[in-house]
Amino acid sequence: MGYGKWIGGVVGFMAMGPLGALAGYAIGALFDKATDAEAQGATGREYYGPTSSGCEDIGQRNSFLFAMLVMASYIIRADGRIMHSEMEFVRRFLRVNFGEGAVAEGEQILLNLFERRKQMERTDPMAFKNTIHDCGAQIAVNLTYEQRLQMLDFLVKIAQSDGNVCQAEIEALKEVAVAMGLSVKEVESMLNLRGSSLEDAYKVLEISPEATDAEVRAAYRRLALKHHPDKVAALGEDIRKAAEVKFQEINEAKERIYKARGLK
Repeated sequence: MGYGKWIGGVVGFMAMGPLGALAGYAIGALFDKATDAEAQGATGREYYGPTSSGCEDIGQRNSFLFAMLVMASYIIRADGRIMHSEMEFVRRFLRVNFGEGAVAEGEQILLNLFERRKQMERTDPMAFKNTIHDCGAQIAVNLTYEQRLQMLDFLVKIAQSDGNVCQAEIEALKEVAVAMGLSVKEVESMLNLRGSSLEDAYKVLEISPEATDAEVRAAYRRLALKHHPDKVAALGEDIRKAAEVKFQEINEAKERIYKARGLK
């Protein structure tokens, strides 16, 4: 069945509002092609469902995917270029988390979103930016806080995939985060997750080096609670595993600070 089944799974919070409008453009052409192929007896198309057990809500999972692609289209074009490394990161994400059948179709959705941005900005340079802000508000209403944090983590990793996060990308990440009801500090925390210095570790925990030991412990407990992998388990076991990597990076930052302070 393939794409038609994926569309059926997506019908949910993204079926209406600004995300629905973008879906109509970005997914509509692919849906038409899938329908034509199935009418001709084509086979082998894959369903964008869980690649492992543990997903409680396929509609929520697939809506998460489309919303992430919408936000990714904004981050990737933030510096005015489409980098091969960023597109390849998205391909790997789609392959690992949603199956081989998602790769070509997800990439085409991104290309359609890039084209839609160009069309919108011909008449109003702020049109797509405003739509992204509206999409963020829709995401904030329909995804849990922890799911939005995981989406932000994916977006940060896309920006980092070429080895350099420019200021335009940082500003775009902050825009998207705030639109989704998250904070600028959470962006800065995730941008420093892969750092190895003590300074990076403090930024990960969203505190200053002048924080007391009690404040350090409290900051870690707060981060551990909101980034716990179990909080995104409803999106599927593979996304939960991605959250485990982020959780481990937080623990490593905490250990650097604890070691420097002689804490246990």
